[in-house]
Amino acid sequence: MAFIENWLTAIRTRTVAFLAIVLAIAVTAVSCSGGAPTASAPAGIDPSLVAEYIHTVLAADRTAYTKHVVSRAKMLEGKEKPDGVLDIEATEGWQQTDGIPLPAQMFRLGSEIANESGFFTYNLISEWYINDNHAPKGEFEETALATMTETGEAVKDYQEIGGQQYYSAMYPDIAVVESCATCHNTHPVHLERYPDKIFEVGDVMGGVVINIPMDNA
Repeated sequence: MAFIENWLTAIRTRTVAFLAIVLAIAVTAVSCSGGAPTASAPAGIDPSLVAEYIHTVLAADRTAYTKHVVSRAKMLEGKEKPDGVLDIEATEGWQQTDGIPLPAQMFRLGSEIANESGFFTYNLISEWYINDNHAPKGEFEETALATMTETGEAVKDYQEIGGQQYYSAMYPDIAVVESCATCHNTHPVHLERYPDKIFEVGDVMGGVVINIPMDNA
């Protein structure tokens, strides 16, 4: 459990550090313009660029966890992994078995911590969701998910949620290693809901959606 706590602490630290850098750049932009924003010197960063920064950090952390932790575990959901070197199991029931979370679960744990900041939110969504919390919500997510799944490209736009304007960006969530596809393909919920959907390495399995409230921009 100490390993998991250390990993979550690292995610929190990186998120806070990242936000500090973005805010510092925004403040510098204002300072260099003489204090007040002008038409030629905007006070801040394009939200599209901020979304790119956030996604780069999220994707790097998740890929590292998947490739260098989960892929090295000796067990994956009760099945032995011949190339595993860590005497631990990666499993959906990690809290009950003293194992480690699956990549999607680790991603959600990080999002719950980051979402508390109020600066932005992020989440996983999918057309083939297993966890109901990962179902697309609202017109933007439904439309963007369909477009992104078809094209493989990120989709970005403004949307309004509860009277608040957000800049939202959705990026492809890709199966980076075999364990990503295997976990979904063999999950009981997946087999029941989507028996004909078989993921392979490199497939788009869903999306990562980032919502930046414009009141904080």
